[in-house]
Amino acid sequence: MRPATEPVWIVDDDESIRWVLAQALNKEKISSKSFCSADSALESFQKEHPRIVVTDIRMKGMNGLDFLDEITKQSSSVAVIVMTAFSDLDTTVDSFQRGAREHLPKPFDIDDAVNLIRQVMSESDVESDSVDSMAPTQTTMIGESPPMQEVFRAIGRLSKSDINVLITGESGTGKELVACALYENSIRRTQPLVAINAAAIPVDLLESELFGHERGAFTGANQRRIGRFEQAHQGTLFLDEIGDMPHDLQSRLLRVMSEGKFYRVGGVNQISVNVRIIAATNQNLEELVKEKRFRTDLFHRLNVVRIALAPLRDRSGDIPLLIRHFLRRSAKELNTEEKVIANPAMEYLTSFHWPGNIREIENFCRSVTVMTPAKMVTVQDLPPEIRSYRAAAGNDRNASNWESRLQKIIEEMLTDHQIQKNADLRNQIERTMIKTVLNFTGWSKQDTAKILGWSRNTMTRKVKNL
Repeated sequence: MRPATEPVWIVDDDESIRWVLAQALNKEKISSKSFCSADSALESFQKEHPRIVVTDIRMKGMNGLDFLDEITKQSSSVAVIVMTAFSDLDTTVDSFQRGAREHLPKPFDIDDAVNLIRQVMSESDVESDSVDSMAPTQTTMIGESPPMQEVFRAIGRLSKSDINVLITGESGTGKELVACALYENSIRRTQPLVAINAAAIPVDLLESELFGHERGAFTGANQRRIGRFEQAHQGTLFLDEIGDMPHDLQSRLLRVMSEGKFYRVGGVNQISVNVRIIAATNQNLEELVKEKRFRTDLFHRLNVVRIALAPLRDRSGDIPLLIRHFLRRSAKELNTEEKVIANPAMEYLTSFHWPGNIREIENFCRSVTVMTPAKMVTVQDLPPEIRSYRAAAGNDRNASNWESRLQKIIEEMLTDHQIQKNADLRNQIERTMIKTVLNFTGWSKQDTAKILGWSRNTMTRKVKNL
């Protein structure tokens, strides 16, 4: 057994990151040791035994994931927190599957970082369960924005579990892609994935689709039919547009989820199934519950873990990545030259609100691939609705831009001497912002923290201080 050393090791080739973390931990009476490379840390690991390693992924020499492999081979008791600015889905899932305990996104709130290290430290005495090796995901998900990074981390954390997941988001935001990624990186990935869209099947046929029927159960039932639940036994059932499920069927679904048993339509023999449920909806289920259109108990049964997908207008930085991806795919599928978006045209596309989200971008890329004669797509080649949207936004910038409106309000407050010092201004803005989002979420601190991009501890501290 190696001798004990500082409980926390910080491994990063960025000196400022190492210094800030070390100072914050020292302030909290947590001793630490810093390394400028994974190679030097691995050399010390042969002699010393930390409780927690906080490591960056991208470093000169050995990268963080290879370093993670090496130390987890030598000691299963060391908890590893992976730091990363931006990573794709495969990297995020891969780090969790290799044994990372948590992700710490850069740039981070130093209080959040210390709280996360404390949390992992309190759990570090418990050996983590062994993780089976998994095949990398086949689902392509594009995004470097903070909302998408949070989705990637959620998929990574859930790769060790098969609990129920509820995916919410506007139409076209990629809920089905997330469901596929959850399945492909789950412990049930070798078993069936069966999907059903509750909004696409007539109400009178939906029960038979879900639970199957016996021959002669109703007019036209000429033979026995195996339903989606039986097809998904030991695997995963994806219930898309769950908010459109009829109320009477919700009761049957709840019973199957609670007991794992059901009867086919017209059947007398009880059937047992073991199925993981992933549900998705573009509706507000909380509102449907209040309106008595969705069962409260079913909502809570589905809402074990929720993944909320942000619309494209809230992650505009991902728009160029998505456009280049779909242009490349469209050219390959249509066997033609790949188009390139000129910079002025890309500015128009990035500022567009894309009400159809990713699905609309995909259709746009197919259209310009076929209809644009030249390889370079210019502003003149863009659809009229995109050009007119940009023009309207430019002509009415002061009225439509929330930053401009906020600037005017602050200027008025300064003129009227309503603000005495910088802290007053900052506190008033944060107080108003927090109260507004709290009202929007029904005073759910957890949901408010997610919207504002804060941890629950940061949220609690700010509410208390303000």
